[in-house]
Amino acid sequence: MSHSAFPQLNTQRLILRDTLATDWQAISHLRSDSTINQFIKRPSAHTQAEAMAFIHKVQKGFREQSITYWAITQKPAEEMIGSICLWNFSADRKQAEVGYDLMTAAQGKGIMSEALAEILRYGFQTLQLEVIEAYTQFQNTPSRKMLERHGFVLATGSRDASNPDNVIYKRSSI
Repeated sequence: MSHSAFPQLNTQRLILRDTLATDWQAISHLRSDSTINQFIKRPSAHTQAEAMAFIHKVQKGFREQSITYWAITQKPAEEMIGSICLWNFSADRKQAEVGYDLMTAAQGKGIMSEALAEILRYGFQTLQLEVIEAYTQFQNTPSRKMLERHGFVLATGSRDASNPDNVIYKRSSI
């Protein structure tokens, strides 16, 4: 995978773009809101400094080719309403993990499903990934159903060593 410029992606309703410093409030909310994070175990970003540190981390990760983290915006607005990323790449760059979150007001409208479809297209066609994994909390029924609608299959023999409440889904390029 070779990066020169950040891969902005467009769908019918969405723009998936690079994360900007001006997104710090959205990042802070996405990473700190108790409803959004009820199924996610991760560090919060309650302050501007914590949110900016996260933004710098994902921008650095893109330069180092370890993560591509898109801000999800709904056309024509530029306001960040969620995020989706490909990260945790295998050493041979044939496998990656997808992660995502979405503002509560934007949930239930097919936005994440539309973003995921575009990330799968990008991952399999552009990056030539063979497998994309998704880790989700076993009680997160909306996330599990969305993954299944997009061809992900529960990997029954796999476990998340860092979070026993997670289940792992996999989708192959074939």
